[in-house]
Amino acid sequence: MATTADDLIDRRRLRRKLTFWRVCALLVAAVAIIGAAVALFGKEFGGKSVDHIAKVKIEGTILEDEALLKVLDDVRKASSVKGVILSIDSPGGTTAGGEAIFDAVRSLAAAKPVVAQVGTLAASAGYMIASATDHIVARKSSIVGSIGVLAQFPNFTGLMDKLGITLDEVKSSPLKAEPSPFNPTTEEERAMLRSMILDSYDWFVGIVADRRPLTRPEVLVLADGSVFTGRQALANKLVDGLGGEKEAIAWLSSKGVTGSLEVIEWKPKKEDAGWLFSKSAAQAVGQAIGLPGAGADILRESGADRLFLDGLVSVWHP
Repeated sequence: MATTADDLIDRRRLRRKLTFWRVCALLVAAVAIIGAAVALFGKEFGGKSVDHIAKVKIEGTILEDEALLKVLDDVRKASSVKGVILSIDSPGGTTAGGEAIFDAVRSLAAAKPVVAQVGTLAASAGYMIASATDHIVARKSSIVGSIGVLAQFPNFTGLMDKLGITLDEVKSSPLKAEPSPFNPTTEEERAMLRSMILDSYDWFVGIVADRRPLTRPEVLVLADGSVFTGRQALANKLVDGLGGEKEAIAWLSSKGVTGSLEVIEWKPKKEDAGWLFSKSAAQAVGQAIGLPGAGADILRESGADRLFLDGLVSVWHP
């Protein structure tokens, strides 16, 4: 009996030791996971829970991007975000995309101070988005402006004639699916497009007149498609100051945001759903024209992604 009792006591001791080491192992694993998460995600993991200034980058061709719109909405809802810097470097893009982001920025600006910091370029729809903020800062040599709207479409009729190709079609009315790259453009088709473009242009000019310290006639003088340096834009009241992130933070400080707060960038969760021409779409186009796997990067870096924009666009083509 004594031996049996000793065995029971030893077993209980062994179980307690095993339980202790199991708990220790779980704690070590938890600490390791948390440490790895902090190392990998850094500010994304814990920094956003404390008061900070949010930075959102808007780069490349402007599209109606759900990932970007969600980021702007998340920033608006975050109580830890005390001020926002929109870092803009864009030649513009689709008019509808600029409109969607403009509305999202206005909604954000109603909740907390927002400043635009222009890098190399904020033109067309890029400038439209910048005008949605409460204050615009640009570099002295930044390119700003190109207020306007356009529609572009190819004309393949000459090529079709050389190849002996004709197009037969039956449609309900003359303007259905026009203008078409397979038919010469008629004056009625141009008049239809011109009416749409002028309506969107009138809306764009109204936005700038409403958001900037300029009268509508003053905006119309500037809204001939011209681009300006940052210094010229300041003189024309298209921007409010010259500088970079430091000056943007200084303006936020004047609105009650503590200047010593850390600036943390907010990004879309999926990198492939960014503000540029999507990688998947660019890869598809690249493959279609015989480019290798890196074709997507070539298209985006060269600006050729803009060739595939559809509908009315507000973009500056360098």
